[in-house]
Amino acid sequence: MQVKLYTDGSARGNPHGPGGYGAVLEYVDPKGELHRKELSQGYVKTTNNRMEMMAVIVGLEALNRPCRVEVYSDSQYVVNAFNQHWIEGWIKKGWKRGKNEEVKNVDLWKRLLEAKKDHEVTFHWIKGHAGHPQNERCDELATRAADGEGLLHDPGV
Repeated sequence: MQVKLYTDGSARGNPHGPGGYGAVLEYVDPKGELHRKELSQGYVKTTNNRMEMMAVIVGLEALNRPCRVEVYSDSQYVVNAFNQHWIEGWIKKGWKRGKNEEVKNVDLWKRLLEAKKDHEVTFHWIKGHAGHPQNERCDELATRAADGEGLLHDPGV
């Protein structure tokens, strides 16, 4: 099954302000009918990068069978971690980077790796705020979630 996952994250007063994520899953069934699911959640105190990651994680976790997933994100942090193989280097170095510095957001990188393990995932970078309809929708979901009620506490912040 081929799925497209569009994602975005937002944080007010980044770092460590209220934030949220938005994700849109799209699947066209064999009859040609488009199925769409939107996901979002806000957090009291978080960072933009954590919300960018959470959007991808939650989108992948929503899938109930192995899929071919094309992830579209305006986060170079997330896309480059996979496309430029940063994550492989971090794992080999025991989640260290550069001058023996700790990789940030290890809890979410591990959760993301777990969420993608059953899927064939490719990452695509798209320019944010450039009129891409699904990216604009994800941005709207993320910012609404950050500004909304029922904010959760991000245990990683």
